[in-house]
Amino acid sequence: MTGQKKIFTRKKLLVAVKQLKRGGKIIVTTNGVFDLLHVGHVRYLAEAKKLGDVLVVAVNSDRSTRALKGPTRPLNRARDRAELLAALACVDFVTIFNERDPRALLKAIKPHVHVKGGDYKLKDLPEREVVENNGGKIVLVKPSRGYSTSAIIERIDLLHNPLRREISGF
Repeated sequence: MTGQKKIFTRKKLLVAVKQLKRGGKIIVTTNGVFDLLHVGHVRYLAEAKKLGDVLVVAVNSDRSTRALKGPTRPLNRARDRAELLAALACVDFVTIFNERDPRALLKAIKPHVHVKGGDYKLKDLPEREVVENNGGKIVLVKPSRGYSTSAIIERIDLLHNPLRREISGF
């Protein structure tokens, strides 16, 4: 599958996942905003894919991104972010979710493995209980150092704001 053919509604995703599980496939999930796709994301997703047969990426909707990141985010619409992620070979399915966190989606999918970046603490993940109660496990993947959407936005801001650039020494 390529591009838009990998983007599924929750309902269609659940049907596909159920069939894949019946076929013995290991389902891996991850979630995030993925506002500015960068090499850190690509490396992270490639590592996540290695943990199973099928990688499902859940993308925060525009509304849930604003709730998490503030009124200036997202920079890119959810559908565009989903399409970029779906273009990656390591990603099998993409879905957009409206909730602030992925618990409801994960409760429905019941993944074998749920992956988060190593910058998270296991005890702080709201989805941990849902995943573990359904027999799955959480895996923390060490993030690629020096890559973050927030850092990229900060660099862009510094480049376009001479006063801030002067103060920061950039």
